[in-house]
Amino acid sequence: MELPTNNELSVDNDIAKYGFKVRLDHEFPEKWLPIKRPRLRQLPHLLPLGLRYWSYYNKIVKDGRIPLMDYMKMPIGLQMYGAPIGGIGGGTIGRGFRGEFCRYALRPGQYQYHTIIPNQFIVTIRDVEGNTIYHQVLSTHKKPKILKSWKWHFDGTKARYTSLYPRSWTEYDLDEVSVKLICRQVSPVIPHNYKDSSLPCAVFIWDVINNSGKDLNIAITFTFQSGTGDNTDNEVNKWTEYFETDNVSGVMIHQKIHEMNCTYAISSRAKNGIENSRVLSFDPMSNGESLWRELEDNGKFEEKTLRASPKTGHPIAAAVSARTLVKDGSTSVLEFSLVWDMPKIHFHYKMREYLKYYTKFFYEPEGSAAPLISQYALSNYRQWEREICNWQRNVLEDQQLPDWYKSALFNELYYVADGGTIWLRSDETDNFPATDPRSEYGRFAYLEGQEYRMYNTYDVHFYAAFALVQLWPHLQNCIQYELRDNVHMEIETRWTTLYEGVIQARKLKGTVPHDMGDPGEEPFKLINSYPIHDVSEWRDLNPKFILSCYRDYVITGNLQLLQDLWPTMIQILERCLTWDEDGDGLIENGGFPDQTYDTWVMKGPSAYCGGLFLAALHCSIEMAKLLGHDADAKKYEEILKRGKVAYQEKLWNGQYYNFDSSDSGHSKSIMSDQLCGHWFLRASGFNYEIFPEDRVKSALKVIFENNVKKYKNGEQGAVNGFLPTGSIDRKTLQSEEMWTGITYGLAALMIHEGMIEEGFKTAEGVYRTVYEKIGMGFETPEALFENKFYRAIGYMRPLSIWAMHLAWESRKLKTMK
Repeated sequence: MELPTNNELSVDNDIAKYGFKVRLDHEFPEKWLPIKRPRLRQLPHLLPLGLRYWSYYNKIVKDGRIPLMDYMKMPIGLQMYGAPIGGIGGGTIGRGFRGEFCRYALRPGQYQYHTIIPNQFIVTIRDVEGNTIYHQVLSTHKKPKILKSWKWHFDGTKARYTSLYPRSWTEYDLDEVSVKLICRQVSPVIPHNYKDSSLPCAVFIWDVINNSGKDLNIAITFTFQSGTGDNTDNEVNKWTEYFETDNVSGVMIHQKIHEMNCTYAISSRAKNGIENSRVLSFDPMSNGESLWRELEDNGKFEEKTLRASPKTGHPIAAAVSARTLVKDGSTSVLEFSLVWDMPKIHFHYKMREYLKYYTKFFYEPEGSAAPLISQYALSNYRQWEREICNWQRNVLEDQQLPDWYKSALFNELYYVADGGTIWLRSDETDNFPATDPRSEYGRFAYLEGQEYRMYNTYDVHFYAAFALVQLWPHLQNCIQYELRDNVHMEIETRWTTLYEGVIQARKLKGTVPHDMGDPGEEPFKLINSYPIHDVSEWRDLNPKFILSCYRDYVITGNLQLLQDLWPTMIQILERCLTWDEDGDGLIENGGFPDQTYDTWVMKGPSAYCGGLFLAALHCSIEMAKLLGHDADAKKYEEILKRGKVAYQEKLWNGQYYNFDSSDSGHSKSIMSDQLCGHWFLRASGFNYEIFPEDRVKSALKVIFENNVKKYKNGEQGAVNGFLPTGSIDRKTLQSEEMWTGITYGLAALMIHEGMIEEGFKTAEGVYRTVYEKIGMGFETPEALFENKFYRAIGYMRPLSIWAMHLAWESRKLKTMK
């Protein structure tokens, strides 16, 4: 049958000029591995930690849980990932740049690193006489053990991939038949759009370009399997069911994922000459011959009258196909969607069942909302793309910004959705007041990292939140209010810290929590899941909360935030003052790793924590004045006056600020993050009220000349610690690491200070190494060593690249005035 011609062109379908770009046969030049053991000289102070960790590990495993930091089974970077799919907080599915569906993050806070082979796109091309002239799986995989009847191993030299998150493009050149295919992948991750950004779905739009010299019937088929690839896929019944909504038709796969209902829906849209057909179910573990031959012989499927398949415990798969007549010299568009409707979730201890945030808009209590979401996605993706393009345009068209930065800025944003992220509805039992943003926007949390599974780890979120506060400020507000409440929470359960071996309460009242909990326990209720140190004594958490509140106010203008959180800020600031043992207005560190560098010991006043404290004091004074608390402002002004003097006298060495004021040989280590407090003040609109300009610029020059230029020839970011004697500070594991997120934050400060070239040069080393050299884009590690090793893949802190965006835009505004 000759099909009508479809000449409808996609909207905003040009392949991005900027982004992560590779051919599908690309191999990265270096293969790095996770760090397995520290240096011999670093072992003595880590050995007790290792012994206690072994006991902790065995206890967790015996309890049937996964350790929140599993050093026994560290994942290895697979050098395969591209932009993941899915909105924010509904779970994500990773995609490889070669087209694989991989790294499932549908179970809250847990990852399954599996590539499911049956999840594919197939192209079938027939001439107008009905002869099949091309039939191919669009995958570079060599023939797998299953589905052997399918034609695999597409030539990777004839396909190219581009990612500019949240979109990606894959171009396939079918030279044999003079046809070109472009698959555009779109996820609804849209700043300031909270409804659509919450949806668990993605759309795949295929531009089919015929330059063959003759008319062709061309079909794209989408196949998809149940489960997430782990050993539970065979444990529960599952079945498939047809659905149709208006001009969208597809198949649902009903199943449970770790006792939680989840429906996959694959669908295509029939309009303007597009004909759809479907296969209700097929066996993805078979050779696949029946499905393959039907497509090859007919270019479509003959649908059966059965509306739902029998239930089975084995994996099952479904297929949808869309075909059209493409006239010679013309382009047609075929549209597909993938939805995963998993409306209710619970965590390991099942203390509460939550509805995901998207269920405010799409929820079928007695069935699945997947058909409605499918229809909505296919009807609205053009609007999504327009909003995405409008958002990204200012950056992409800025000729002063380097190309690599445009890729890094947007592609690093993958972690907002793919960070094990949960976005949950609030209900009447939460009893949030009207001014609390959670009453409307619910609860939001994301993991510190794929390996470090703690939600909203605050010492790290401090850096990463630059992305949220600029793009989804209501979600950042939700985190801040959650933290405010948990300052006042107490958990009396006692445990032994793994580093110091101290028996202590899990959470003390009046302290800023380290994290909102482990998905392997019960987040939001069992907070402070981090077992290594006594985080109630960490010196950076309290100042970071105060600094974040003020920064958020400056960026959003939300005075209500300050009014609601001020009493708590005062309480934790008073706790900070108890760490000022000599009354000089400057806090002292406790001689154990009492801050985000949790193997790097600071003793006495330190540049990092002391600077954060002084900056927090300054912001507290400004907030007190804004809110009319003049007595508080006066009190803290007197403390700050003393603290500023003490900081300069005890830490300034004439060129930069010493790491700390101890008498150790490493106290003069050049710390790349020594000006963190000043950076936050600059990001909040201040100048040099606390830290003198000449000393700031001197310290930054020293950092750039040493931590950047003398580390990997200036081509791998800024190492955390560098000794004035001319070598990397290898005293501890973390002093010799380069932290990707810290480097981006340092680069942001350099831009604030007018060191534009130095700032971009510093940050460029991170991107070039991660995305181009070692192939770990879309799983950016927390830390890189000088050579061969990394630590903690898929990490939150690199979102601090959005601090660079804030710094750049702030400078542009100043030059315009």
